[in-house]
Amino acid sequence: MISSKTSFIALIGNPVSHSLSPIMQNAAFKYLGLDLIYIAIPCKDKDLELVLNTLKKINCKGLNITIPHKERVFNLCSEISPIARKLKAINTLKLNSEKEWSATNTDVEGFIYPLKKLNLKKKQSIVLGSGGAARSVIQGLINLNLSKISVISRNKSSLNELIKNFENKIKLQGLLSNNNQAQNLIEEADLIVNTTPVGMKTAKYEMDVLPYGDSFWRSLNSQTIVYDLIYNPSPTHLLKLSSSKGCMTIDGLQMLVAQGMKSLSFWTNGLEVPFNIMNEAIKNDL
Repeated sequence: MISSKTSFIALIGNPVSHSLSPIMQNAAFKYLGLDLIYIAIPCKDKDLELVLNTLKKINCKGLNITIPHKERVFNLCSEISPIARKLKAINTLKLNSEKEWSATNTDVEGFIYPLKKLNLKKKQSIVLGSGGAARSVIQGLINLNLSKISVISRNKSSLNELIKNFENKIKLQGLLSNNNQAQNLIEEADLIVNTTPVGMKTAKYEMDVLPYGDSFWRSLNSQTIVYDLIYNPSPTHLLKLSSSKGCMTIDGLQMLVAQGMKSLSFWTNGLEVPFNIMNEAIKNDL
């Protein structure tokens, strides 16, 4: 029941109308008995500073930050966690005791949530794509102690920048998607993670296509775990193919829910909600 005492948490980005975060967070607030609501606020680049400064002065208890503001918001925060600095991206804010924004990033913990129960130590992995999501994935794989991480991308400049970002942490192998060596890597990989938008349910992309084309996947073997960060459609065309070859598959819904759990814990100073409460709320809506 919303009352005059109810506080709110908001998602800030552009666009935000497609977001599933309000569904899972409001389900969690209800389960925990919190006098909070979660809303989505579209915000243009030019309005970001005004919006964040205004929200500090009203009954807002925290924020999620999404595209295109994950980097620009750095200049508006007084405290930034080490993981957010490392990833050069912020996705969660709360007000500190001085009523200033304290920031972190929960994407890494969200990504590794479904992988922690698997024994991936010293295993080989491939990351498809070299955008912002790939940074969180690579950091997660480093945390899980994988022995070899290869990144395959179509974009040479972003690939080189990504490799440089992690040069003091682990040796990454970077390959362009048309490199014939990619076939050998796919055959030997224990884990493949797709961070590209290929296969996503939007007007911009076809859903029945595979990252880098059909022939790219011809050497995929049944022992490989395939993790697609895309959660709509579910399963994606990539996960359907992988499943037909006998692979274990993981969709992006688990990462979405798990990073949302970690954001909620950040806002409430450690409160936890069962994964299935948030997960079921989203599944019922899809």
